[in-house]
Amino acid sequence: MARRPASSQAGRPYDHEQDPYGDAYGDPYGRDPYGGDAYGGDPYAGRRRRRRRWPRVLAVLLALLLVSVVGGYFYLDSRLKRETVLEDYAGRVADTPGTNWLIVGSDSREGLTRDQKRRFATGDAQGRRTDSMMLLHYGDGGTTLVSLPRDSYVEIPGRGRNKLNAAFAFGGPKLLVRTVEQATGVRIDHYAEIGFGGFVGVVDAIGGVDMCIKEPMRDRKAGLNLQPGCQTLDGGQALGYVRTRASARADLDRIDRQRQFFGALMKKSASPGVLLNPFRSVPLALNATSNFLVDDDDHLLDLVRMMWAMRGVTGGDGVTTTVPIGGAGSAAGVGAYITWHRTKAAQLFDALKQDRPVPSDVITK
Repeated sequence: MARRPASSQAGRPYDHEQDPYGDAYGDPYGRDPYGGDAYGGDPYAGRRRRRRRWPRVLAVLLALLLVSVVGGYFYLDSRLKRETVLEDYAGRVADTPGTNWLIVGSDSREGLTRDQKRRFATGDAQGRRTDSMMLLHYGDGGTTLVSLPRDSYVEIPGRGRNKLNAAFAFGGPKLLVRTVEQATGVRIDHYAEIGFGGFVGVVDAIGGVDMCIKEPMRDRKAGLNLQPGCQTLDGGQALGYVRTRASARADLDRIDRQRQFFGALMKKSASPGVLLNPFRSVPLALNATSNFLVDDDDHLLDLVRMMWAMRGVTGGDGVTTTVPIGGAGSAAGVGAYITWHRTKAAQLFDALKQDRPVPSDVITK
């Protein structure tokens, strides 16, 4: 048999023009057994087209992710309850360095069912009153969380001297902020408030909070009945734990428990087990944003920064303290109250005003 001439295309044994109809070595339908087609097509064209599509697919996915994140942020931000709290007034404290939050736990029953009110022993009181107050400062001088006892005897603008929580009862958040600013000399930049129902919802959203109880705790007024030992407190138990005053130092012991509990709450809320678990993180985000009341100018990003600062300070990266106590007393129409230690309290708040570390000798546990 005569030998066929070699193809002019490298790697092909026969020239297609010399075998136009195909034979034992060629394909009568124009297909090339070496890839491409019989007319010199690129055997890798399909693969390159697929590779060129990937950047476009990735760009679309990233765009969808960005839209979801931005949309989710604005949706959650819109769920925050807002109220005009921070406003200027004659003689208001000048702006101070660092960032200052007034964080308030109120006894609002909003969001609790009738059965929950019964089980948690909250009663049916209307409106809201302050149950706990904390001043959070963070800046170049570090992070400090100061508990403000609600029985502190202070000057309330336009109302004379009374307990600190009376300011909220007299004039709501606005008057409370003004009272705190004038009593401490620290200008409040942000305000956050959460009621009983919101507190229970946040705790339950993350699956409860682990606490170690040293001795039996029973308080019918707070719906509390805990046995000693390390255990996970659900929302109702946690509410009773931070509310009860049934101990030797009453409100001062309660303040200690509140700081301890909020530290554990923030630590778990920011843990991978919650943040990376959509069955925990989504309910947490929905509960937190729908139950926090903030100032008109506050947004979700501000709240996230506050929670992150709280997590750090209660985890040991900062200072937690109570205003130094100077004494106690009572007055008609006021009842029993406590007073601040004039010198030490002034040193504490001066440090916050100047964004400096708090002196160790004014820190009380």
